[in-house]
Amino acid sequence: MLPEPTPTPVPNSRPTSTRNTLYLQVLAGIVLGGVLGYVKPAWGVELRPLGDAFVNLVKMLIGPIIFSTVVVGLAGMGDLKKVGRVGAKALIYFEVVTTLALIIGLVVSNVFAPGDGFHANTAALDAKSVSKYTTAAQGLSTVDFLMHIIPKTFVSAFAEGEILQVLLLAVLFGLALGKLGGCFSGS
Repeated sequence: MLPEPTPTPVPNSRPTSTRNTLYLQVLAGIVLGGVLGYVKPAWGVELRPLGDAFVNLVKMLIGPIIFSTVVVGLAGMGDLKKVGRVGAKALIYFEVVTTLALIIGLVVSNVFAPGDGFHANTAALDAKSVSKYTTAAQGLSTVDFLMHIIPKTFVSAFAEGEILQVLLLAVLFGLALGKLGGCFSGS
């Protein structure tokens, strides 16, 4: 009988501790930011460029992350029937979770009534600051919306940060790669 082989350790592997998890670090950052804003509000204002830089870095990465995730996922599936089943499940999941979020939002807004003590006067608000959003939404028909999803160039979707355009490109690119996958594997 042969002796059991001893497992070889994987290089650079270390046990993950709870403090190394990203969500805990984000929660700690939120709490520390809130405490800093309460204790030293002037510091919070001075640190705004740091927060703006972080948000811009995240915005910069959203398009490529969505594109690569969708392309790799679709190209790896290969079978279009499987893609359709997964897409239908994702759509149902999205609808159920969105409905739950709306229900939770309605319950919270009716129970806790956030904003009750503000007594904001709508006549005193600056209508010019939101006018570009309201006029854009009024003039957008269904055809205009669908035409807006199609980007002018491949790169413009990423450059302008249009996530629906990036998603359309990713789906088309992933399906094309999935179809070409058989050509390269020899099957």
